[in-house]
Amino acid sequence: MLKIRIVAVGGIKEGFYRDAIEEYRKRLGKWAKTEIQEVAESSQISDSARKREEEGESILRAVKGRVILTDIKGRRISSEALSEILSRSALSGESEITFVIGGSNGVSDRVKKAADDIISFGDITLPHQLFRVVLTEQIYRAMSIIAGTPYHK
Repeated sequence: MLKIRIVAVGGIKEGFYRDAIEEYRKRLGKWAKTEIQEVAESSQISDSARKREEEGESILRAVKGRVILTDIKGRRISSEALSEILSRSALSGESEITFVIGGSNGVSDRVKKAADDIISFGDITLPHQLFRVVLTEQIYRAMSIIAGTPYHK
């Protein structure tokens, strides 16, 4: 079974975001094992570059398998394109995929270089907590496309 990990800087404060994420994780359970790993935000550091570097080290320790960085400047993809990425990864024998959501200051160059792919769902800016919901839903949608279920219309 495919293992999907989401590595994200910071935590989720609002219960409604946690509930939405858990709902999609539950639905994903029939196709993939999903895990969310939160890394601490470097709130004590005021310098953005140092903050990205420190958070980047934590991110790099947490990633496994194929690494897909989500970044507003990444390659714009559709739900169908995400399903193709997941399908190709599974067919090529990759059993583990990690999606990375960086901090509010972005990610370090080391994280960008470690990524196998850098993707974007568009040009809008979303709060990190909401983006985690969107990413989880899009992973579920991609898996439903692969499975041929009617969720994606």
